[in-house]
Amino acid sequence: MARNKQSGARPSLACEITPSRVISARASRKAQQLEMITSRRLAEGTLKPAMSGSNIVDTTALVNAISSALGAVGGGSHDVIAVLPDAAIRVLLLEFETLPAKPLEAEGVVRFRLKKALPFDVEQAALSYQARRADKSVQVVAAISPKEVMQEYEAAFRSAGYSAGVVLPSSLAALGLVEGQAPTLMLKVDPHSVTVAAAQHQELRLMRTLDNPHGEEVSASELAEVVLPSIMFFEDTFGAKIERILVSGAASIQELGPMLHEHIGARVEELAPVVSSGQMLSGDSFPPSMMAGVAGALLG
Repeated sequence: MARNKQSGARPSLACEITPSRVISARASRKAQQLEMITSRRLAEGTLKPAMSGSNIVDTTALVNAISSALGAVGGGSHDVIAVLPDAAIRVLLLEFETLPAKPLEAEGVVRFRLKKALPFDVEQAALSYQARRADKSVQVVAAISPKEVMQEYEAAFRSAGYSAGVVLPSSLAALGLVEGQAPTLMLKVDPHSVTVAAAQHQELRLMRTLDNPHGEEVSASELAEVVLPSIMFFEDTFGAKIERILVSGAASIQELGPMLHEHIGARVEELAPVVSSGQMLSGDSFPPSMMAGVAGALLG
């Protein structure tokens, strides 16, 4: 999403806001590894991620959690990569025959295409996109959200004493941990959404975010019903079988893994960075796969 920094240097801090907790981490500037990571639990109902209306129900609680979590790992830095819920940012894959060379003109073309797919004012929305040429077309990964939604989250960081120099949706951040040379599928689950992404040859091929009506109690069979159509679409479209499935977030890999392996034959693994006990600070305990967003944002 938006990069507000004047410098091209990546912040060494990342903070993910999820419906259930705030997770923050600091990366070493000299080595590609996490130095510290911690979490603060949010009371149920503090956050209601969406692309319309107010997302933050209890601003004071969220600001306090951001301040506490980042204060524990910050080391005096105040510039942060903000990782936001997938339900608050739409990611779309677009294809064009060509795009104008001038950035402002190219952005106008991308916004015009997005008007047909989104139910909010695209012209006033916060937009970030990445374009690459592939054969005879231009492939674009676009992340977009209503301006007022972005402003609400950015204001929470400012109130906590930090600047969101880079803003990413959770799934795009987590993809920073996915090597994706062989056909690989990532499944990221939170209480509000289920995101399915597929990569091949280190390129993003598929990205779908769907509502999760079952919340944290979503079952393995319900997740399989979401994932299987996307796998079939990928394999039919790109003529390649998914070889690896990476699971992150509030999904139970113990139940989901065997079920997907039986149907697809792919290896099913948890998407989580390697973190030693010395790197994990005291705070709210949480599944290792929920670190994927901050880790991918910092290390990807």
